[in-house]
Amino acid sequence: MDGAKSQRLRKLFGGDRVIRAVGAHDALTARLVQEAGFEAIWASSLELSASHAVPDAGVLSLTQYLDAAEDMDEAVDLPVIADCDTGFGGPLNVAHLVRRYERRGIAAVCIEDKVFPKMNSFAEVDHPLVPTAEFAAKITAGKEAQQDSDFMVLARTEGFIAGLRTDAVLERGVAYAAAGADAVLVHSRLDRPDEVLAFARRWPLDIPLIAVPTTYHTVHEQELWSAGFRLVIYANHVIRAQVSAVAAMLGQLADQGTARAVEPWLVSMTELFRLQGMPAAVRIER
Repeated sequence: MDGAKSQRLRKLFGGDRVIRAVGAHDALTARLVQEAGFEAIWASSLELSASHAVPDAGVLSLTQYLDAAEDMDEAVDLPVIADCDTGFGGPLNVAHLVRRYERRGIAAVCIEDKVFPKMNSFAEVDHPLVPTAEFAAKITAGKEAQQDSDFMVLARTEGFIAGLRTDAVLERGVAYAAAGADAVLVHSRLDRPDEVLAFARRWPLDIPLIAVPTTYHTVHEQELWSAGFRLVIYANHVIRAQVSAVAAMLGQLADQGTARAVEPWLVSMTELFRLQGMPAAVRIER
């Protein structure tokens, strides 16, 4: 168990600029995030589910999430924050996942206060929440299970997604912080950042806040920083860009009937080899 990345993430939260995490779903996409200059990897449940062509609805197992996070962690020097949905059960399950993720070298886990099995926050369905005290017990169990004091357990409230007013969402966030959460993620699916900014203006604690500007994409990360958010997660941009680019390339290939037509779209084999570590493999083989 290596706590160096957990320590680095915790120091970043105490730094003087916003931490930018980007969602990834495998080792290669995590490496691309690192090379682009971001500070952390978000092992995204949406991206991982989409890469398996299944709904982001609690379909994949803890083992699949854990193995994917470890693959990402091994490929990069950045700390990995694992999106663990609702924690795969109650307090005992959360304690178990904390021990497993910590043992694999992951820097932090994030769990949310929806009922299992959860549906993705942007799905047009009801989003029932577990009682506040029940979710707070999950946070406490996770914190008590960790061995490395730098490992972080992040609490995500889906209060706005469920239709709660700001007062009720704040009550949940404060309760999760009191239960031991190292940071609180407040989610919103409005096309403007009004809900999260209103939440931040009234946030009464020093516990850092986290924003996920997926639908309110016009906001700048510096505005979120000024409002009190210390981590901004670009949670699903990699998989969405990947699907768009690959679909367009395949359409062109199917239409033209020759690989020459799509050559300008493609990364060189040399660059692909570099990303996957082929030069080192060749040196060893020689």
